[in-house]
Amino acid sequence: MEKTMNRVELNGFVGINPEVKTLSNGKTMTRFSLATDENYKDKNGEWVKDTTWHNVVVWNSKALPEGAEVKKGSRVHLTGKLKNRQYTDKQGVVRYVTEVIGSKLELVPAE
Repeated sequence: MEKTMNRVELNGFVGINPEVKTLSNGKTMTRFSLATDENYKDKNGEWVKDTTWHNVVVWNSKALPEGAEVKKGSRVHLTGKLKNRQYTDKQGVVRYVTEVIGSKLELVPAE
């Protein structure tokens, strides 16, 4: 039987200050966005910067570095897995979301 793997590694910048929520079961959930860039030349030979925004969720802060302050603009290296989910919004529309569930996050020193 072949093994399968769901693993993501991202190196980018935190887009918003992380939001931490404590749920009724005592677990904590930290949520933030992470931006990654890809640079390429278009058909006219001009450089284009393509930014992708990722939704990140970290459970129980296990992945967050001890004592480190992760905030908007911090450069981080994140390891985790992709998780797809759906929910129904207040207007009754079914929405689909892809999130990165972070398992390890490291601050990247400024260059």
